[in-house]
Amino acid sequence: DVTLSAKAGRVASETENTESFLKDVSHIVAVASGKGGVGKSTVTANLAVALSLSGARVGILDADIYGPSMGVMFGIDQAPYVHEDKTISPVLAKGGISIVSMSMFADSDRATIWRGPMASQMIKNFLHRVRWGTLDYLLIDFPPGTGDIHLSIINEVKISGAVIVSTPQQVAVADVVRGVEMFRHEQVNIPILGIVENMAWFTPEELPNN
Repeated sequence: DVTLSAKAGRVASETENTESFLKDVSHIVAVASGKGGVGKSTVTANLAVALSLSGARVGILDADIYGPSMGVMFGIDQAPYVHEDKTISPVLAKGGISIVSMSMFADSDRATIWRGPMASQMIKNFLHRVRWGTLDYLLIDFPPGTGDIHLSIINEVKISGAVIVSTPQQVAVADVVRGVEMFRHEQVNIPILGIVENMAWFTPEELPNN
């Protein structure tokens, strides 16, 4: 049983002839991974909270159309307000973090089945039709992989840098390498700010059982 929020569908179908609200955002930071399940969204949420606690004004764009989780992580159960001109006001979470996620439009326990172009159009609307206001940082939680949504975001906005999230497993690292190469590609040229090896551990050589 698959449902698609009528409100989200109307927003996605709007034309792109509108002024972007990103002009007052100082830095856009991508948080990405090649593989799903490595804790990328958790890192995004924690990074947003840490920046907010430091006094920065922070927003989160959950760009994972097919598996959004920011609404769950921040305990948000209401949809962002859609204005008459079809622009969107983000939901203000604890700590003053502005958040927009697909999970706020559609039922979180239902699958979202969209073709690539429609998903990319929804992301463009999240980028350009959301009233982000003045932000020091807008964190974009990228979906896994290196597909249409990634390229749409990269082509639409100037990204200051990318944070890459991995886990120690060989399969995860192999996918992450491809993700890093996407950002480093000469036509993309987005700086890698750092790599977070999530779910990692350290075993001292002198204490192999610790």
